Amino acid sequence: MASKRALVILAKGAEEMETVIPVDVMRRAGIKVTIAGLAGKDPVQCSRDVVICPDASLEDARKEGPYDVVVLPGGNLGAQNLCESAAVKEILKEQEKRKGLIAAICAGPTALLAHEIGFGSKVTTHPLAKDKMMNGSLYFTCKPPGINFVYVEALEAPAFLGCDPALQLQSKSCCIADPSVATPPSD
Repeated sequence: MASKRALVILAKGAEEMETVIPVDVMRRAGIKVTIAGLAGKDPVQCSRDVVICPDASLEDARKEGPYDVVVLPGGNLGAQNLCESAAVKEILKEQEKRKGLIAAICAGPTALLAHEIGFGSKVTTHPLAKDKMMNGSLYFTCKPPGINFVYVEALEAPAFLGCDPALQLQSKSCCIADPSVATPPSD
């Protein structure tokens, strides 16, 4: 089976945990992840002054598509930059048209609204939403970074990976959460 591929779009001001945790866990599960810099391949300063070096520019990464999943980290400024990007809009429209997965964290789903993606699907965003995580079949969204591991495990469900993600992660992680749990405990 060919490896699944993920595109993580990194914009200035992105929340670093919402970028790094999904990238790390997906890579441990054998997903080929490309971190694409929205403004190019230069290092990106995140919301808490952590600097992340993209693997490629969004322009170059787009040429390597399509991807099995497009991931939008949050962070207020990062999400705003995603909302204002014509390139992000085109990528999301293409992903939606081909029924590819779109995953957005915390403030990231605001880009879905800005680009008119996923209308009629269940999504959630920062703490204003009732549920912490929703799976609207092609749209995986979650609240803040504290539940990133559960979010990524849902994204790596057997239907997406084609195998049990716990087996993929078991030899590569110190702590394994139960991947059959798709929703976190209630507050």
